[in-house]
This record gives sequence, C-alpha cells and structure tokens, in this order.
Amino acid sequence: MSYDAPFAGLKVVDLSQGVAGPYAAMLLAQYGADVIKVEPPEGDWARALGKRYGDLTAFSIAANLGKRAIVLDLKSDEGRATVRRLAAGADVFLESFRPGVAARLGVGYADVSALNPRVIYLSVSGFGQTGPDAERPAVDTVFQAFTGIMSVNRGTDGVPHRVGVIVIDMATALASFQAVAVALYARRDEPRGRYIESSLLRGGSTIQAVSMIQHHLEGGKPQPGLTPSGTFKARDGWINLTILRDGEFRTLCDALDLPALKADPRFATNDARFAHVADLLAALEPAFAARTIADLSARLRGARLMHQKVNTYLEFLDDPHVRATGAVTWIEQPGLGRLPVPSVPGLPPLEPGSQRAAAPSLDQHRKEILAQLERGAW
Repeated sequence: MSYDAPFAGLKVVDLSQGVAGPYAAMLLAQYGADVIKVEPPEGDWARALGKRYGDLTAFSIAANLGKRAIVLDLKSDEGRATVRRLAAGADVFLESFRPGVAARLGVGYADVSALNPRVIYLSVSGFGQTGPDAERPAVDTVFQAFTGIMSVNRGTDGVPHRVGVIVIDMATALASFQAVAVALYARRDEPRGRYIESSLLRGGSTIQAVSMIQHHLEGGKPQPGLTPSGTFKARDGWINLTILRDGEFRTLCDALDLPALKADPRFATNDARFAHVADLLAALEPAFAARTIADLSARLRGARLMHQKVNTYLEFLDDPHVRATGAVTWIEQPGLGRLPVPSVPGLPPLEPGSQRAAAPSLDQHRKEILAQLERGAW
C-alpha cells in the first residue's frame, strides 16, 4: 500500500455495465485494486455505445481502464459457480442489474455475503431498489429529464436540452466510488462488510443541491445571480464571461472602451443591471461581436476578469496549460494507439504500457483468471 496505490492488494469483482458502475470500479483499479470485469457473452452494453472500434467504444474504454476481463454466462450453472468463487475472495463486489435480478441469479447481497461476510457490495441502479419507479429502465438522459437539469438547460427556442456529456452517469460513478472507499476505510474496525445502494437518481441529485434549494426558495423561478455573465459571440468564436461584483462591471466597461455604459446609473449595481438587462446586452453584445477572441482575451486577461474562450475538446487537449500541468494523460490502447484520458487527482500520471493504462478487450484475461482460481491465488 502507498499513496500512489492505496488499494493495492484489494480484489474487486465488477458485474456492472454501462458507465456509472464500471467507472466507479475503474477508479478502484486506478488506485491499485485488482479489478476483474465480468461480462455476459455479448459483452457489456457499453461496448456498443457510439462508434465501435472492434469490441471497444469511447464509453467502454473510459470506464474500464486497468481492469482484467472475463466472459461468464450467469444463466449457466458453470458461469454462476465461477462468479461465486470470485465473489468468495473479493473485497468489493459491484452489480448494476435491475432490482431483484442479482438475487435471482444467485449473486445478490445475501448470497455473496453468505460466502464472504466482509465483502463491500455495491448495487448501482436507475431509480433505486425500492419505490414506485424502481423497475423502470433508465439511462443518463432519462435522469437529466427526471432530476430537473434539462429544465435549466434550454435553447433560445425555449426547448429543454440534455447536457452534451453523461453528467448523471459520471456524478453517480464518483459518488459510488466515494461510498465504497469510505466503507473500505471503516471496514478495518468492523466484523462484517456492508451493502451500499447507489443510483442515477441519487448520484444525479448530488450535483444539483444549489439549484434545488434555489428553486424551492424562489418558487421555481430563481433570479439570475450575476449580470452580465454568460457566453458572448465574438467576431471569430464564442467567449464566456463571469462578473461577480459591481467593481468588476466597471472594469469590464474600461476594458471594452465603454465609458458611457460605466457611467449609466441603470447599470450601477447588479440588481439595477438585472432590471435593465435587455438594454445592457444591447450595448455589450456589439462590443464583443466587433472584436476577435484574441483581442477580447487580451483585454479581459489584462483586466483580471474571469473569462474563457469556448473551446472544443480538441482545443482543450492541445491547450498549453493542460499539457504543462498533466491534466490529461495520453495512454497507448492496443489497436487504437494514443488516447487522452483525464488524470485522476492525487495519483501520478499513468505510464503507457502499464496495466492501469489500457482497457481490456472482451474475455481478454479468461485463461489467467481461471488459472488463478485453480491455484487458489484469488
């Protein structure tokens, strides 16, 4: 065990599919755990999400770095028996079946904890294990609609839109990893393991606490907090601006050569600017549209105002600050070459060619996993 691999020596069996559960298990692998990914014969359904590269997709790569993979048919006696042998030696067991399915397959918490009383067992579902909607099928987009996040992400036509990343899945993955990590810490002084229930419902809620409170206190129509703040069209792109204080607004007027706007009493305070926001934007938008991103960035940086050109993902990956800080690590994925993955906070960069720096193909480690079981080395 070390700071670079605090979970070294821990054994994890990951039956989860999709993104939320697998990504949580992937983080355990990045922190040093030996994670075995168990898939049905057709593979984790994330292997079919988006463009396919053999038996991999961007989703399956991101969520399964550092794992070993084996195919086991849980509908067969042999497959169930092998999973139970793996479960008997595991520190952590993950599944993402619909409520009740794991128990019917003989790998529910009661089954696994009977074999292994100290196991930490994580169930990841959509709506949770109980309640009127527990049986509903759901993915990230469903919960962007269900939790309210779509309602605050409307286009100029007023239509609610999904956020363009799998934000609910990722939030659930992080919350699930956190719950497992804390349980492993507590287990040192406990005689038994623990059952942990996680869901897209709860995970998606965790990142919206401020919005929930605002909408409750303000009758569902919270007042925008900061004006002007938002994304403005420049001559050659888009730039985002955040103004926190009245003094910063005056600084903005100086930076954009707008002395009349600075002196106008209608815009002296945030409340006043909000009351006259249409007039304010009518004056500001042409000032942005007339200038290039480079010019605006130089002016706003010189004024120490919070701003950022709206990057594409490729521009982000090539940014000098991103490269200088190692915020993204480039790995070597067999068959695909160099791929960018976010660096995990608190860990050194992944070393190309290491176990942690590649995602497994379907059933890639079958022989070695079965041999390990036969030797009693799991």
